[in-house]
Amino acid sequence: MSQANQCANCNRDIDVPNQKFCPTCGQPTPTHRIDWHFIGHEMEHSLLHMDRGIFYSLKSLMIKPGVFIRDYIEGRRARHVKPLMLVMIMTTIMLFLAKYFTKGDLMSAGLSDSQQMAIGAKASGHIYLDSLLNNLAVVKDWMNRHYAATTVILLPWEAISFKLAFRRIGNLNYPEWLVITTYLTAQSFVIMAFALPIGYWLPSTRSWLTVIASAYGIFTLMQFFKTSPRWETALRGLVALGFFTLTSGVLTFALAVVLFVLAGRH
Repeated sequence: MSQANQCANCNRDIDVPNQKFCPTCGQPTPTHRIDWHFIGHEMEHSLLHMDRGIFYSLKSLMIKPGVFIRDYIEGRRARHVKPLMLVMIMTTIMLFLAKYFTKGDLMSAGLSDSQQMAIGAKASGHIYLDSLLNNLAVVKDWMNRHYAATTVILLPWEAISFKLAFRRIGNLNYPEWLVITTYLTAQSFVIMAFALPIGYWLPSTRSWLTVIASAYGIFTLMQFFKTSPRWETALRGLVALGFFTLTSGVLTFALAVVLFVLAGRH
């Protein structure tokens, strides 16, 4: 246990008895022993606080998303959960929900049953097309098994798509767009988390999931760029989302072709 009159992190002497934070390293003083009271307080502080933490970040990301993200970009970050951490938390929730509502197939969560059947159909008698479709299924299965990794891998490309579409608006650099698109991804995961149970009972609603998530992302950008014309922000957002979706699909298809070529050599 640490000394009551010293900071446990840097050993600096505590100046006054009621000092709450070390002026040198910022650690809370004095530190408390880890017990059930400590764990309960930390969970309440991190998860349920109305003015900071995960609950606050998720609530703000859905109620006033553009303002929330703009605050983070402009430096008002004390109450925000870091964007990558928020995405990882939502990814974990998504994987848990997918286990029960989509049999683990998150990549097809936004597709209707008829669309999924069309994608999974086999071209009977066409061996090469069958092989290519099988390889597409292999790529999709890999992305489902490594959903968190897939999300992180695609985030930089999504940020590039938005930076290209908004290159004359906001004077934002690439790292800032990386933060924005990470929050947008976390936002879409919140929508999906609510929609997955609904889609389980009403499969016909799945095809609207991507539309709703995209529309809310556009709304967020219009709120973020409050001084720009709404129609221009919406148009640029649609271009960015379309470009990202198209190029991601091309990349997935290219991976399937590579697997097809490699399989043909053996």
